[in-house]
Amino acid sequence: MKKNYSDSPAKPSVQVLERMFVLIDVLASREEAISLKEISEKTGLHPSTTHRILNDLTIGRFVDRPESGSYRLGMRLLELGNLVKARLSVRDAAMAPMRSLHKLIQQPVNLSVRQGDEIVYVERAYSERSGMQVVRAIGGHAPLHLTSTGKLFLAADDPQRVRAYATRTGLPGHTRNSITQLPILERELGKARQYGIARDNEELELGVRCMAAGVFDDQGQLVAGLSISAPADRLDENWLPKLQTTAKEISQALGFIEGQRTAFNGPVTN
Repeated sequence: MKKNYSDSPAKPSVQVLERMFVLIDVLASREEAISLKEISEKTGLHPSTTHRILNDLTIGRFVDRPESGSYRLGMRLLELGNLVKARLSVRDAAMAPMRSLHKLIQQPVNLSVRQGDEIVYVERAYSERSGMQVVRAIGGHAPLHLTSTGKLFLAADDPQRVRAYATRTGLPGHTRNSITQLPILERELGKARQYGIARDNEELELGVRCMAAGVFDDQGQLVAGLSISAPADRLDENWLPKLQTTAKEISQALGFIEGQRTAFNGPVTN
């Protein structure tokens, strides 16, 4: 019996998204490219509707058109899948070390990754006894230049990309301590490259300071930042070696070899 791809127990509220998902499912069912006629027949969608949606998906590289009238899944899906896989593997590798670090310092420990011009919090270890009034929720995000982890990612960029980021975002500030001038930010990033750590001195939120160390993959690429958040008057510099050791432990779990060159153009020294 032919499967009816138009039937789905849970449907999106926007019809065009439902149709897009149905089309992707049909393309995923075959290894080779499929003709527009066959896709239309399998989905029950009119050929003109099928053609229009597939064209839009092609523009976004979610679908490829190897030859006129035939379609297959595009490389963009592979790129996104690899990105999700990388983030999930970082999170899995980080959870136990993060909890151990939190037990030592009794302050929130955050794992963040870059997403465009922001960092996104993907894991955390904290307790109600930490004394923090605000703990960043998993899935929360913040501008790169206002966060310790974000500065690490900017430090891994070349100067031209940093200038482009500044132009694109305008370097908005959240507090009186926020860095909103490119020359000051560039000096801050220079320190991050030199020492392999970065700080947030009440730049995102008054009363909260952070320190971050990088997490690297087997290619030496910066894939995440591990940070400690604490009330501004309680951030202890003695936590820094513990933070660096934990970040190194997570990096090694991802295949990073100590002394390997990194996105900061030098070996990790922590």
